[in-house]
Amino acid sequence: MFSQADSVKGQGVGSAYNELINLMRKNLVDEFYVTVNKYGESDLTHYHTINPTYYMNSFSPARGRKIGYVHFLPDTLEGSIKLPGFAKKVFYNYVVDFYKRMDQIVVVNPIFIDKLVKYGIDRDKVKYIPNFVSRSEFYPESLVKKNAFRNELGIPLDKFVVFGDGQVQERKGVDDFAKMAEANPDVQFIWAGGFSFGKITDGYDHYKELVDNPPKNLTFTGIVDRKKLVDYLNIADLFLLPSYDELFPMSVLEAFSCNTPVLLRDLDLYKAIIDGYYMSGKNFDEMNSKLCQAVNNKEVLKKYSILASQASSKYSEEHLADVWRDFYHEQYELGKKLGQIH
Repeated sequence: MFSQADSVKGQGVGSAYNELINLMRKNLVDEFYVTVNKYGESDLTHYHTINPTYYMNSFSPARGRKIGYVHFLPDTLEGSIKLPGFAKKVFYNYVVDFYKRMDQIVVVNPIFIDKLVKYGIDRDKVKYIPNFVSRSEFYPESLVKKNAFRNELGIPLDKFVVFGDGQVQERKGVDDFAKMAEANPDVQFIWAGGFSFGKITDGYDHYKELVDNPPKNLTFTGIVDRKKLVDYLNIADLFLLPSYDELFPMSVLEAFSCNTPVLLRDLDLYKAIIDGYYMSGKNFDEMNSKLCQAVNNKEVLKKYSILASQASSKYSEEHLADVWRDFYHEQYELGKKLGQIH
């Protein structure tokens, strides 16, 4: 494994990487010997991030068969980082070149297979394997623990709580999240996340002003440790992520794993992976309408809490352990057949 995914806190890429490493150490330790960021000879090399040093070492025959993990494409970076025109073009070309260096590509959302093909990558080299969340890290807590955490935050036990998380940026729909807080003054809104890209975050000045001066019923917590996220997800009556673009948001899987009802912007890419398990709205008005329904109807919340639990089982660690086991064995056999592994 080669990765710098967890070098910057608050990114879903890091969460997905850590989940896979934990899965390998827990479920597949007897079948695979795994090293992390070591340059010794290997049969399979799985690149989780696109660092230039990794691009250079991909030319070494010691790498064996090379697997690239696609967590983003050039078009999905729009609205996340702001680069000058020339720098953007160079960086976007580099991203595609890195993926083309790989013998095998893994995507976390099937909708991106066609996009990779348009970039000139062979469809047969692309495999869809969804993200997953461990139930040992994200799980429904007891009512006693939920109430204790509400008390710690100074939130009344009967107050409706809407929670969202992710980097504070335009792509995540943070403006609509804040606008919904203004439209629902009796509801407590909480957003966990910060500026992982620092001042090159697209719209940094605007979002810094929002974070410093939010509506009275909206709290920006900054980046929260994953071990604390489970507490926030459990006190939430509703998880809201109004993103305009995602691959396969870990935050949604984490909410599902806590049996927390989910409300998302109506995006085609979600339909390919989690259709039927969440509430959705095409725009601010529709999402706000769904929020009001949830606030006023406990049966709606109960329904989507059950659906969240069902979705969590579909994307469980146990199921994905089998998927990754089969995938790595398949890649090993392919590598031997093609002379990449000696």
